[in-house]
This record gives sequence, structure tokens and C-alpha cells, in this order.
Amino acid sequence: MAPEPFLGDVEHTPVRHHILSVLVENKAGVLSRVAGLFSRRGFNIYSLAVAPADDAERFSRLTIVVDAEQAPLEQIVAQLDKLVNVVEIKDLLSQEAVERELLLATVHLEDIDRQALLSTVADAGASVIDFLHQEVTVALAGTPLAIDAFEAELIAKYKAVDIQRTGRVALPRLGSPA
Repeated sequence: MAPEPFLGDVEHTPVRHHILSVLVENKAGVLSRVAGLFSRRGFNIYSLAVAPADDAERFSRLTIVVDAEQAPLEQIVAQLDKLVNVVEIKDLLSQEAVERELLLATVHLEDIDRQALLSTVADAGASVIDFLHQEVTVALAGTPLAIDAFEAELIAKYKAVDIQRTGRVALPRLGSPA
């Protein structure tokens, strides 16, 4: 596997956010129960990503980013641990985790902007994934801070037609104690 391109300084989630990696049984209603737990306690989920965690799709992994200032981490973990379908919970410290997000953005271009957009895309390590007439869709996978910077640059330079970001996904850094 080719190494990931280095896109600048190593960055981490601001300390005020906690990243929880939660392995759950892939059963109907599990996501609803997890979201309900946060809702009932008045805790806000900053970001949530869910995907199957194994080939048999027996388990799913939820990556939940929560505001640590708003919700005590110990209370969140204790409440999550009480849910029947929760198998494992890991608190991923930002300095011990590898985080990524995906941004898809469609922007409107004038013909004179085309080369500038291609340069912006290339400089960020993004890709053009679709185009039609004067609209171009670009994609960038990277750290949350790299995604923030790229999104801000697109919005400043071009008329955004549509922007969508995934929630963060994270795994423990190789060699970390998590």
C-alpha cells in the first residue's frame, strides 16, 4: 500500500473534544439507543460516523466526537457501557489517534477560474471527481484542520453550490497504548 501523502504539520483534534471508538453489535436500533442516550442527558454529538467493522457485518464501529467541556467523559462512557449491544469503548486521545474526514464540494466556475481551481485542488492534494459545464465537484480526505482550511479556501474563492463533510473517523496510532 502506498504511503499517504503528507499534507503539512501533524494536527490533532482540539483538546475540548473527545473521540470515542465504540464497537457495537450490528443490530436494529443500536444507533438510535446511542443517540438517545446523548439526547436524554443533553450532550451534543459533534461528529458521528458509523460503518461495519468486520466482513461478516456482525459488528459496527461508531466514531463519536463529543464536546468534553459540555459532558464529563466518565459519565458518557459509563452510560454507553450500560447499553446491551455495546461490546467495547475506547477513548482515543487526540495525540494517540489518526483522524480523517472526507469533504465533497461542488463549486460554480467561470471559464477563467478553471485553472485556478485545478491549482487549488492540486495544492491541497484533493481530486476533481465530477464536472459538468461550469460546476465541478472536488473531494479531499484529510485531517479535520486540513479539511477546514480547504473548505474555507473554496468558499472564499468560488461560489459553493453544495458542500458535504463526513464525520470524523479515527483509529489508535500504531504503537500507542490505546
